[in-house]
Amino acid sequence: MAEIAVSFLLEKLTTFLQNEVELLQGIPEDLQYIKDELQSLKAVLRVADSVGESNQELKVWVQQVREIAYDTEDTLDEYKLDVVNDHRHGLDAFLHQVCCFTKNLKAQHRIASKINGIKSRISNVSARRPNFDNNGTSEQGPSSIATVNPWIDRRGDALLLDSVDLVGIDNSKEQLVQWLVEGNSGRKVVSVVGMGGSGKTTLAKQVYDNTKVKKHFAVHVWITISHPLKIEELLRNMVRQLFDSIRKPVPQGVDDMDSFLLKMIIKGFLQQRRYLIVLDDVWHMNEWEMLDHALANNGRGSCVLLTTRNSEVASTSCIESEDKIFNLEPLSPDESWTLFCKKCFQKNSCPAELETHSRRILDKCEGLPLAIVAISGVLAMKRRTVAEWETVYRSLGAEIEDNSRLINFKEVLLLSFNDLPYHLKSCFLYLSLFPGNHLIENMRLIRLWIAEGFVEAKEGKTQEEVAEDYLNELLNRSMIQIAGMTNDGRVKACRIHDLLREIIISNARDQNFVAVAKEQNATWPEKVRRLAIHNALANAQQNMNASHLRSFFVFDTGDPLSSSPTDTLIPNSCRLLKVLDLRAAPIENFPEEISNLRLLRYLSLRDTKITTIPSSIKKLQDLETLDLKHSQVSELPVEILKLRKLHHLLVYRYEFTSYSRFHSKYGFRALSGIGALQSLQKLCFMDVNHDNALIMELGKLVQLRRLGITNMRKEDGKILCSSIEKLINLHALSIVSSVKEEVIDLQCLSSPPQLLQRLYLYGRLEKLPEWIPCLESLAVIYLKWSRLPNDALESLQNLPNLVHLELLQAVEGDTLRFKAGGFKELKLLGIDKFEGLRCIQVEDGAMPCLEKLSIQRCKLLERVPLGIQHLTKLKVLEFFDMPEELIMTLGPDANIPEVYYTYWRNGEWEVYSLEGSAENGRSISTESLQSRFK
Repeated sequence: MAEIAVSFLLEKLTTFLQNEVELLQGIPEDLQYIKDELQSLKAVLRVADSVGESNQELKVWVQQVREIAYDTEDTLDEYKLDVVNDHRHGLDAFLHQVCCFTKNLKAQHRIASKINGIKSRISNVSARRPNFDNNGTSEQGPSSIATVNPWIDRRGDALLLDSVDLVGIDNSKEQLVQWLVEGNSGRKVVSVVGMGGSGKTTLAKQVYDNTKVKKHFAVHVWITISHPLKIEELLRNMVRQLFDSIRKPVPQGVDDMDSFLLKMIIKGFLQQRRYLIVLDDVWHMNEWEMLDHALANNGRGSCVLLTTRNSEVASTSCIESEDKIFNLEPLSPDESWTLFCKKCFQKNSCPAELETHSRRILDKCEGLPLAIVAISGVLAMKRRTVAEWETVYRSLGAEIEDNSRLINFKEVLLLSFNDLPYHLKSCFLYLSLFPGNHLIENMRLIRLWIAEGFVEAKEGKTQEEVAEDYLNELLNRSMIQIAGMTNDGRVKACRIHDLLREIIISNARDQNFVAVAKEQNATWPEKVRRLAIHNALANAQQNMNASHLRSFFVFDTGDPLSSSPTDTLIPNSCRLLKVLDLRAAPIENFPEEISNLRLLRYLSLRDTKITTIPSSIKKLQDLETLDLKHSQVSELPVEILKLRKLHHLLVYRYEFTSYSRFHSKYGFRALSGIGALQSLQKLCFMDVNHDNALIMELGKLVQLRRLGITNMRKEDGKILCSSIEKLINLHALSIVSSVKEEVIDLQCLSSPPQLLQRLYLYGRLEKLPEWIPCLESLAVIYLKWSRLPNDALESLQNLPNLVHLELLQAVEGDTLRFKAGGFKELKLLGIDKFEGLRCIQVEDGAMPCLEKLSIQRCKLLERVPLGIQHLTKLKVLEFFDMPEELIMTLGPDANIPEVYYTYWRNGEWEVYSLEGSAENGRSISTESLQSRFK
């Protein structure tokens, strides 16, 4: 995995040599030599990484190459820090220029000396490079470098399991059998998708051997895809299996045929027969595409059953098969417990004294069958004492690393990691920074990846868009899991399987990519580059060498302010720091040393008690993200305008109570000259403070994707419209008027941003702006305190992509009518505090996709919506502070799975289900409040 560090450095060297022209003689040549040598070593590293785990000598060689790459990167950054590029003008500049020249000369000599040392090191390492043949075997013989790998690929064992050894598979098997044997006569592709170890092959084999399936298809063939794929070898294997299945000789010359002729034979054979072909373990789209046209669509009801870790492969292969994709879910808690006891206690029950610890360990497996079998197998060999099992629980990471019984489990999970391109390997290893069970917000992760330099530039895309592609690729490959979605279908948060996280923590530590400190006396590598502190802040900085540190994170410290004074919060001598994430750290004042971190790209002080930002922040010329969300900052220094690389400026907080309040969102006082920050993509929330010149400057921020402004007046509307028309990349717009009764005038917006997806308007609207119904990309609309005429919502009903509509005092009148054919894609509807509303009517054919309906504080409403039975996809119906008599008018024909009625009493929510039982343990989280009332 040293390839990650080398590939990253090669990109950086290319950019450096292109941009830095004022270098001392000899430096460019030395850097070019280093670059060329690393380029030639890159291919060797890829093979060496795969066998190095089993060979100490080779492992040391790989480590040396990696350290050279790291040291070279450090040297390039030191050059940027130490070489002064402050070109002043005027008569008084002469002495300053002389001083700068002297300082630069010294710095360049120092850098030249370091580069020369690195050049010598890489020459030495390059001379000792191992040589490998095409099979990855050392050509230097066993006496020099052994390449024995202790892992034997046992994925084929899944084909040998007896049905009595399986748990939780029956329903899945029945569903897949039904899909295979029923349906039309066209060729059908059914995909089973899930992460490594989830039981895809086991399930497919049970279906393949099913009696009903055997009778239905004349020909059955099982093909396991090898990696890397050797297409001609695979096709010859398929030909042999096909002809063996009907007891006929294989055509002569098969061993000499190319792939085209082999595909012709396969297609000809299959054309006249109803067949079932299983393609097990398809990883990539090209593997499917190479086989697709050979598998005849013969109009006989033939099927291809495909297993894959890649959801993109699954969806693409099934395009012509009505999306027959089976997402293999984890085992339920009961199924997991059954499998655990079967493997750990030889089908006996768990001893009572071990049950608590057994379940805690089992929770780590998260329903993954391979993990349950592997971990229970380890426990079966341990002494059955509480102390022994508590030790296993606390040291699962070390157990996975060292226990030979877990080699197969570890390697199966690592197969997906090893298949990643180097830039995705960096992104994935980065997840090891976050604590276990931590929900990782996708935008936080995207901004961090960019700050670290993991995201390459692509023509026509922002780095944020490229990073989002990376995230989706990891999701498609089942490497990470979706942990939260926005109402309009975007990924909001992700997470990583707990045991997979333990594995990558070990890998990240071994290659000095990331270190995690969980305990007060935790240790980390001498040249630690990325450090995350989990619950151990007090002693984290003692005796720490931070001169190579690039990223520093603090998580869940829980320390009082007195135990972690701000002067020791940030490690000393960390001048190369690029990422500083002090989210929720126990600090009240802006740490002064931050202003000296001149390479900093990402700074988060979110959820801290900081109130002011000093003018010295102007030194952070590379800063791309400044996250002050939910801090106490309400004003920024004018020097912030010098940060021309700033992409994301988040300075706002919400104050949540039981329901939406008009004055619950606080931003920062606007800055004259904000138009200078032309790299901004997110600006939230800015108090425009009746400043027309400032509102006009917003039109200069043409890269903005999201804009939030507060304190708007009616007379500001025309100028704001003029600015918004220039923001052609805008995806989300939030506008809050100065007071609840103040009109938001957006009628003059003749050319709205066509990419706008989310619109939040808080304040009075005299009429609904005519441009809103024309925006076909709109997915989310919040209208609060609008007080529009009764028929205003009709113009929204034909928006083709609207999925979420929140209305608070949005329209006047006693009747709210949803007409047939309207709001065809709407999934969530909130109706809050319609003070004169007495009746809601839903016509047959209105809102056919609605899944959740929330009705709040409509005191005059006389009964549940008329026609609610037409909402056949409605899953959740919520009432907040509504009369119980109204709720009881819900008839049995409504057939809604979940109905809740909720009251705000004594400072907390009381939640009841329609069945009548109080759900006393049920609470509404801050996150839920943010979503509902933001």
